[in-house]
Amino acid sequence: MSTPALRPYLPEDAAVTAAIFVASIEQLTADDYSEEQQEAWASAADDEAKFAARLSGQLTLIATLQGVPVGFASLKGPDHIDMLYVHPDYVGRDVGTTLIDALEKLAGARGALILTVDASDNAAEFFAKRGYVAKQRNTVSINGEWLANTTMTKSLADSAAPGASS
Repeated sequence: MSTPALRPYLPEDAAVTAAIFVASIEQLTADDYSEEQQEAWASAADDEAKFAARLSGQLTLIATLQGVPVGFASLKGPDHIDMLYVHPDYVGRDVGTTLIDALEKLAGARGALILTVDASDNAAEFFAKRGYVAKQRNTVSINGEWLANTTMTKSLADSAAPGASS
């Protein structure tokens, strides 16, 4: 099993990132969200140009396996993880871990001391295993549907490189 490679988001990634986003929501969130909630959530990719602009305006990384994009993650501003999505066919192959490791390192290098994420219910356990702590529950309205998520934070100072002063 190969380790995912990372590269920056490119404008030509718009269609594939939208497809990963939708497939991830449709196939991985049914235990936590209704079909109506999933459809409302996935609708963020309906306007591909708007979706691409969102990713272009952030520090967005694409994870690839054998050159094929299989996931992506984005950092909004210096310290907020906006998106982390892995294609369902590649879950469990270190794609999400590779992406989040990179975002944590990049955020730390940019001076962030704490990272935040509004984790969906199905992603909260992934973030908790990585040292993120739940701070508050939220509800957001998307196209008339209410979805719950959890704001989680992680201190980057706690994960400083060995030998680094803390």
